[in-house]
Amino acid sequence: MKNKRVFVIVIDSFGVGYDEVAEEYGDKGANTLRHIFEHDHSFKIPNLYQMGLCNLTDVVGYSENNNTNAYYGRLREKSVGKDTMTGHWEIMGVHTTKPFITFTNIGFPNELINELEEKSGYKFIGNKAASGTDIIKELGERQMETREMIIYTSADSVLQIAANIDVFGLDEIYRTCQIARDITMKPQWLVGRVIARPFIGNNKDNFERTPDRHDYAVNPTSTTVLDQLKDNGYDVISIGKIVDIFNNQGITEAIKSKSSDEGMLQTIDVAANKDFNGLCFTNLVDFDAKYGHRRDPVGYGKELENFDRHLPDLLANMHEDDVLIITADHGNDPTWRGSDHTREYVPLLVYSKSFKEQGRLEDGESFADIGVTIADIFGLDNIYPIGSSFKEELI
Repeated sequence: MKNKRVFVIVIDSFGVGYDEVAEEYGDKGANTLRHIFEHDHSFKIPNLYQMGLCNLTDVVGYSENNNTNAYYGRLREKSVGKDTMTGHWEIMGVHTTKPFITFTNIGFPNELINELEEKSGYKFIGNKAASGTDIIKELGERQMETREMIIYTSADSVLQIAANIDVFGLDEIYRTCQIARDITMKPQWLVGRVIARPFIGNNKDNFERTPDRHDYAVNPTSTTVLDQLKDNGYDVISIGKIVDIFNNQGITEAIKSKSSDEGMLQTIDVAANKDFNGLCFTNLVDFDAKYGHRRDPVGYGKELENFDRHLPDLLANMHEDDVLIITADHGNDPTWRGSDHTREYVPLLVYSKSFKEQGRLEDGESFADIGVTIADIFGLDNIYPIGSSFKEELI
């Protein structure tokens, strides 16, 4: 049976156990899924359980399921790193061999800050690794008095600029972030993303980030499956921050999301009402941004429960020959030390109403197995340096 629509959902940061090189990253022992349930035994994910998720690692409250309704397995990351862009790019066939620069421990160098101040016309405060919500509480009131912009980073390769919309206006915030992106294209400062973080409010008790976030990414370093699909006349629908991660390359339609919950509702709407031919690619960012980095296993577990509750609606609106793939881009164990991502296997759950069989897939050597399989589904050549198709295993 020829498949017309493929859905890929990335549960951002949802690892299922540390991989063979995790010790090099200080992550030996990390396990996002297992530790969420060890922290709180009350979470319920019956639909993910039915798909085989809990066969991938020990999950408190769930025994092995020998009668799944999907294929399931694990994928290891081939690329160097454990960040968002590296993971997503690898899913779509890009092999990253040199990690992006981070400024987590030292902040951005004076030379970068000086150039940004000169070209933007603003002074900058902060310049450290911080939680986005914490730093606007710390410096937001000062910003309103002085019109200094807040600059900060994280464990990812990012430069983030937080600014109050009522003080600067959205266009001015975006203009400044574009200047920062241009400056950080220099090799010595090449961060993966510059992120605009607009917020509203008039004091630290009511500051709130808005949905106007915008990511200024670098282009993928090689051709992606998204490019190949688009070039061959297929639809590529982005939901959430996919369009930003791939810097709009290979995308035919972009749908922005305010939350992971909205992202799932948008994905269900596309499944129910859009007769497209190609790929719908969704990122659910809240797992990572709100719960993983903030080391909140309870919030992470509740978000996973909410995702699980949406699954029956999504499956009900899938066509007979649709394929659904659920995966992740890296781990972010909310019980782990620090606030960084964790180097882990990611889950691979594959569902279609047309499948006559289900069961365990062998561990894949690369996240790119997903992209290469999608290319195979649509009859496109494997032009990628990594990844192997598992299409023939889907009976």
